[in-house]
Amino acid sequence: MANFTEEQLIRLKAALHKRYLYLQKEIRNELAHAEDVSDFELAEYVNNIPDDIDTALVDRQINEMRELEMSMKYLSELEFGDCIDCGNEIGFERLLVYPSAQRCIQCQTQYEKAFPQESGPSL
Repeated sequence: MANFTEEQLIRLKAALHKRYLYLQKEIRNELAHAEDVSDFELAEYVNNIPDDIDTALVDRQINEMRELEMSMKYLSELEFGDCIDCGNEIGFERLLVYPSAQRCIQCQTQYEKAFPQESGPSL
């Protein structure tokens, strides 16, 4: 695990939690009109998602929430903050801004060049 102070770990945990709650709220807002769908109608609703729901956006948000959950797990297991590609420390400031970052800036740049269609949020 990257060498973070206790205060930095607290701030990173808060940033992870804050971003997770924000994404959760955004998804709920995007799907707000789905509240009125009964269980019986749910299958039909899923097969005919209204045009005003940005499914790509919701999908990206759900994927980021999964990354945040994984980051929270790594943080609790003290395996948080290392780049998945090179193993170097990702950096406190980067993680504070983008809590689910899995790569250092250098590796993320290389990844985005190699896989531009798969890239999520940029640096």
